[in-house]
Amino acid sequence: QTQAGWLQHDFGHLSVFSKSRWNHWVHKFVIGHLKGAPASWWNHLHFQHHAKPNCFQKDPDVNMHPSFFALGRTLSVELGVQKKKFMPYNHQHKYFFFIGPPALVPLYFQWYIFYFVVQRKQWVDLAWMMTFYIRFFLTYLPLLGVKGILGLHLLVRFIESNWFVWITQMNHIPMHIDYDKNVDWFSTQLQATCNVHQSLFNDWFSGHLNFQIEHHLFPTMPRHNYWK
Repeated sequence: QTQAGWLQHDFGHLSVFSKSRWNHWVHKFVIGHLKGAPASWWNHLHFQHHAKPNCFQKDPDVNMHPSFFALGRTLSVELGVQKKKFMPYNHQHKYFFFIGPPALVPLYFQWYIFYFVVQRKQWVDLAWMMTFYIRFFLTYLPLLGVKGILGLHLLVRFIESNWFVWITQMNHIPMHIDYDKNVDWFSTQLQATCNVHQSLFNDWFSGHLNFQIEHHLFPTMPRHNYWK
């Protein structure tokens, strides 16, 4: 599931085929049939992220603030002054491990993707999503039963969520997080991204998103060329 996530990311950025519509078609298949999620939802969130990475209220990836975490020096100080004590933020480095990575996919993404497609009437995406669940249930129901298949699905999403959050946040969260200062596009991308050491394992484990600087500067570049 995680590797399928990196794969759909490639198609979503139009970095596989020379023709855009081919990328869009296969993107719907990979994220819809192989992962059970809508392509329109991914595009809606991810394009905002690339336009304004680490910009509070404009980048969906950092919009968890201030419900659970206080991200960035500016926003943390602002919270302290306003005394919005929703959570014990001084201990967030301890409870992040239990709230952030384990819960994002199974608890938030799982219901929100259905809400998104129904609200926006993305019926084609919904049809692709249903093929994933039909195939999943037909494959495992005879082997595991109803309780077993639900447990398997939760386990898969739990593991995927930990994997996904660590990879997608390790190359953004350590960087500058603030309100949009309307600086130039190039500087905005560099301030919000950092790379992670290259190795054969890291390249595979992260879907080459350890080259996050190159990815944000050249988002349509095929991932295997980032190192160049």
